[in-house]
Amino acid sequence: MPLTPHSVHDLAEAVLGCVCVALDTAAADGVEGALGCPCRACVIPGAVAWDGCDAIEGCGGDGGAPGQLTVSVARIYPAGQNFPAEDRTVQGVRGCTPPPLTAAELIITLLRCAPVVDEGGCPPSCEELTEAARAVHVDAATVYSALWCCLPGLGPNPRRPRRFTVGGQRIIGPEGGCVGLEQRVTVALPGCGTCPGEDAS
Repeated sequence: MPLTPHSVHDLAEAVLGCVCVALDTAAADGVEGALGCPCRACVIPGAVAWDGCDAIEGCGGDGGAPGQLTVSVARIYPAGQNFPAEDRTVQGVRGCTPPPLTAAELIITLLRCAPVVDEGGCPPSCEELTEAARAVHVDAATVYSALWCCLPGLGPNPRRPRRFTVGGQRIIGPEGGCVGLEQRVTVALPGCGTCPGEDAS
């Protein structure tokens, strides 16, 4: 079934908001190493540009947590009852029976500042590296848990939670002064749109 024009973007925005709230909650609860939701948090098109791990712009001068949180769409594909497996049914042979679901694979990327070599050429201390590792590990657990807690409630019908699969998470970097995590999740989007030219009623 066709998607509505905003199905994918609305999902990405909802996931971004869910993760952001979880990061802020961890910081507000005093979790050691929790830095909060970065003030640079957005849904982006395509690949992530690693240029905001220390960014605090866009906070209206009120400060905010450094870093960059993004949600992007990796791919969209037809899925059937064996979600999240891709439906490869050949169409146009006997009528046209679109798959009941569309799968959207999202990538959540969270970047923070990484300790770097100082002006004298000395590497970061073990204390600095441990502190950075703690922050990344707290972020990793928070993002992972947030998806499990939020995704069931993001569907249009509370009695029928959305189907989803949480994929692998990996630590990325350090590179260019940034270190962080990349988390993938695939969510089923039910078809509820109309094809061009069809009567919406």
